[in-house]
Amino acid sequence: MSHDHDDRPQLTAAQAAAVLNPPAGRNGGDLVVETLQGLGATTVFGLPGQHALGMFDALRRSSLRYVGLRVENNAGFAADAYGRITGEVAPLLLSTGPGALTSLAALQEAAAASAPVLAISSQIPTAGLGGGRHGYLHELRDQQASVRDIVKSVHTVRTASQIPSAIAAAWESALTAPHGPVWVEIPQDVLLAGTTLPVVSAMDATPRELYPRPELTIAAAHLLSGAERPVIIAGGGVVRSDASGKLRALAEKIDAPVVTTFGGKGAFPWEHPLSLRSWLEDRHTTDFLEDADVLLVVGSGLGELSSNYHTFRPRGRVIQIEADAGKLESNHPALGIHSDAREALADLLEAVERREDADAAERVRTVLEKVRVRIESQDLTLEQQVLAAVREALPDAAPSFWDMTILAYWAWSAFDARRPNTMHSAQGAGGLGYGFPAAIGAAAADPTRPVLAVSGDGGAMYSIAELATARQYDLPLTWLIVDDGGYGILREYMTGAFGESTGTELARPDFVALAESFGVPAVRTSPESLAADLGKALAAPGPSVVVLPALLRMFEPTHL
Repeated sequence: MSHDHDDRPQLTAAQAAAVLNPPAGRNGGDLVVETLQGLGATTVFGLPGQHALGMFDALRRSSLRYVGLRVENNAGFAADAYGRITGEVAPLLLSTGPGALTSLAALQEAAAASAPVLAISSQIPTAGLGGGRHGYLHELRDQQASVRDIVKSVHTVRTASQIPSAIAAAWESALTAPHGPVWVEIPQDVLLAGTTLPVVSAMDATPRELYPRPELTIAAAHLLSGAERPVIIAGGGVVRSDASGKLRALAEKIDAPVVTTFGGKGAFPWEHPLSLRSWLEDRHTTDFLEDADVLLVVGSGLGELSSNYHTFRPRGRVIQIEADAGKLESNHPALGIHSDAREALADLLEAVERREDADAAERVRTVLEKVRVRIESQDLTLEQQVLAAVREALPDAAPSFWDMTILAYWAWSAFDARRPNTMHSAQGAGGLGYGFPAAIGAAAADPTRPVLAVSGDGGAMYSIAELATARQYDLPLTWLIVDDGGYGILREYMTGAFGESTGTELARPDFVALAESFGVPAVRTSPESLAADLGKALAAPGPSVVVLPALLRMFEPTHL
């Protein structure tokens, strides 16, 4: 069989000479960074370790910008946020064993939130692979087994010539819908060994597009066109696929109210007449969704938080658009459409017939009024005041990153994100310590706008070390720490369930003095001065900390 090579670019004499005479002093680590550059990476996150030093040495011979954090899990959270904000692959460089394992909670969050993180881990020397017990430093019987259940795909390298192809395959996997974390591992000796391979040129790793099947689009359009009470639930897939414009156009074409999940914050305008906002942990919203005769679910698996803790029981037909095939009909029978949200919404928008419902906006107002009355009956003025102050201080285009803390749980339901892809939290996997290191990743992605991180005092202690990172790179981010002396939500859960709490009360530092010891300006604020203090901090260059001593409470749940 012959191949026609005429359409391939021809090398100039100088390019050919460069290929045939690569620079001296390169190793396997250079192939890693050259491949990342060839794929279009500009920034990498990570933490050096003994087995990974070949990669880190090669960084200084590259144009890649390195952002080094103090804990691998925090580096993973930073890469996660970089991937969410940019939609691009975020490389994460890790060492073997403890370094690799310390990143797992962050990779679980990236998987749950569909963030394209490319973890490249070193391994013990090739001679030690295969499960034998050789006693190498950092040795695991099977390092891949620790990550295989978390990441989308695992890519193993055993020789230098495999490095570019393995990384390119992982890159493609990370960006194929649904986005997600992927894993490449390379033995120490392969990273350190000198190489005479040519310098890696531009690489092609184009993700596969995920289109809806046309017969499913026709069936869904028929259901929506003939519906009397259609409603849309918009999840994180709408944000990830940059489909908020198409979502709005479809909702307006069929006069369908829209509720956004906590992962889909900002996917639909908060003040739109058809916006049910995000009050998913509310029985009034749940009742409204159950009453829909056709429910279109886009980019959500209708998991625990999106279904009011699985109390949601739809009575009408459900159409579910989801890029993760495993989530199709995983909780409710549906017309399941395996597709990227943007592609499916675009096709639906063309296929659906316009329908008008003069009562839709009024039904939305009725639900929101019922929610307002329910919340206002619970004496939660402080909580609403604090959340309003954050909204007042935060510029519309500034991204915010929320840890697992009571103020964040309020924000899931009650915060107006105003723009798509600006409000992010760790609600996918639900781990502590996300907010501040994630804000570092977002600030590295776009240092021209301020970034807000929100943590409780318990979650803040997970990432105090990253104050040094924020200062070292002079990143424009403000960290709001709500200090209530413990794990506030767990205190509330345990007191409600058992009458008293155990293990939830925490000794903690003087956060203002601690931040200042890192060279980061800090201020102690009050609910009354929060908006002004937070606004001032966000407007100042570089990192800052605002500490709010406050005991916040959650609104009463409706699922119990």
